[in-house]
Amino acid sequence: MLVDESDRPIGTAEKIEAHRNGGRLHRAFSIFLFDGDGRLLLQQRAAGKYHFPLLWTNSCCGHPRPGEDVRGAAERRTREELGVDVSLRHAFAFIYAAEDAASGLTEHEYDHVLLGRLEGPLRPDPDEVGAVAWWDPRELIRDVAERPATYTPWFRQALEHIAARGMLEAAGSSPESAAGRATTS
Repeated sequence: MLVDESDRPIGTAEKIEAHRNGGRLHRAFSIFLFDGDGRLLLQQRAAGKYHFPLLWTNSCCGHPRPGEDVRGAAERRTREELGVDVSLRHAFAFIYAAEDAASGLTEHEYDHVLLGRLEGPLRPDPDEVGAVAWWDPRELIRDVAERPATYTPWFRQALEHIAARGMLEAAGSSPESAAGRATTS
């Protein structure tokens, strides 16, 4: 779903077309899932991803379909990608652009960030997810600063926004205060 800088729909484009020729601004979402100890779930993008493969990123991300609301799309995508049902809450949105030099594709997204709490086992789709890891937020911030090329550009930016808003500290002390409740399917 193509959008303007106020997130108003202005049309549609095939997924790959939205990422070519410098990228067209489109709606997306990034999900950050925390466990009961305040740790953040990261995933490594699968090797077969068309852009930014093998980089570490937030718990799950994707694009709503035309006519699909962001929260519903994010909850659907979390089921598809991680094999879990979650209840998410919208935290904020931001616009970013990032080029993947290896593929020549560009992400230019109006990115909605959603938070949730995850309990129970994951069942990641191997076509989407290469690996998963739980991180203490303080250690993660240090690692991102020391090894930024290991992480996707949208994740690095979203993490900065989350940290600046005090949401990582809230998740560490009480996940419910930073995120909604989630259960496994």
